[in-house]
Amino acid sequence: MIDIHSHILPGLDDGAQDWEDALALARAAAAEGIETIIATPHHANGEYDNLGPNIVAAVEAMNERLMAEGIGLTVRAGQEIRVHDDLLDAWARGDLLTLAGTRYILIELPTSRIPRGLSELLHELKLLNLSPIIAHPERNAEIVSHPERLAELVAAGAYGQVTTHSLLGAFGKRIEQASWQLCREGLIHLVSSDAHHVTKRGFLLQESYCKINRLLGVNFELFFRKNAESVLYNGDMSPHPPIARNERLWMKFAKILRKS
Repeated sequence: MIDIHSHILPGLDDGAQDWEDALALARAAAAEGIETIIATPHHANGEYDNLGPNIVAAVEAMNERLMAEGIGLTVRAGQEIRVHDDLLDAWARGDLLTLAGTRYILIELPTSRIPRGLSELLHELKLLNLSPIIAHPERNAEIVSHPERLAELVAAGAYGQVTTHSLLGAFGKRIEQASWQLCREGLIHLVSSDAHHVTKRGFLLQESYCKINRLLGVNFELFFRKNAESVLYNGDMSPHPPIARNERLWMKFAKILRKS
């Protein structure tokens, strides 16, 4: 498995605080069947600033440590970039990273709203041959209340990435229901852990794929798995599986979700 969003690098943000935390996360990932993780420290979110060159150096040190410890995991460099006014200039300065050196770039919205001018920013990123992925849109209050606003961003060229913990209810029922609704509406293209801590906020990627298979079907699981590969290897996103429009089927699905 491939996890495109994690906070495994030690001492850079609110994820792994030291090498002990980082190696515990790495061992847990390998035990779950994750082979490659893209490390995405927070950047420009008002609390953490992690410039691209510093992340690359931290990833090199992490992979050396993993090899020395005999942990079968590869870490690649990325960032979780908060949308901010200086973002395009920061890209021009070389402060920002894409995911694993590909065209895909992970951007984060504030929790309460969609920033003004985001559609225009997405357009500018596309002109730079970048493919923006919106991290955990299901945890944005405006999108939860108005899912059609995420549809507008997807139409503008963005992709959506849902968090495993959201799908499994760790952030509350409303976010859980919003997560599955966004998946069903074709607005989510990737599943990843956003892992921060081995016990408090681990990976749960395999468990999430199993639940996706159970509630949405094997085609959805394969869709999400293949898109993670596309991000890692700079491929194209897979076509979205057919979405059931039968209201009776959706009511049955919602009933299963409430019980799960």
